[in-house]
Amino acid sequence: MEAVIKSSIVIKNVKKADTFKARLIGLLNRKSFDFDEGLLLMKCTSIHCFFMKFTIDAVYLSNNMEVLYKETVKPWKIGKIVKNCAHVLELHEGAAKNISVGDIIVFCE
Repeated sequence: MEAVIKSSIVIKNVKKADTFKARLIGLLNRKSFDFDEGLLLMKCTSIHCFFMKFTIDAVYLSNNMEVLYKETVKPWKIGKIVKNCAHVLELHEGAAKNISVGDIIVFCE
């Protein structure tokens, strides 16, 4: 699946984590994360980076995939609690630089 904003592809390879187990595992079993990869945590309102080996960008999304907030989260840190957050898109550190609060992200199969 791809993540698109304003007709521009942001991330080409987005995996969806839409079960409790997939969200629980998330990126924990990864040693690295490519710049063109993303993980969309469905029905997830907050994240942590405990036991992770690398820093990520977290993009907090509303139900309609509007960007509410974004931040960089280092290993062993907890992400911010964002009001009205419904999903979180995890990206390689620096990959969210062209994403702005208020953007609507469209995910295409």
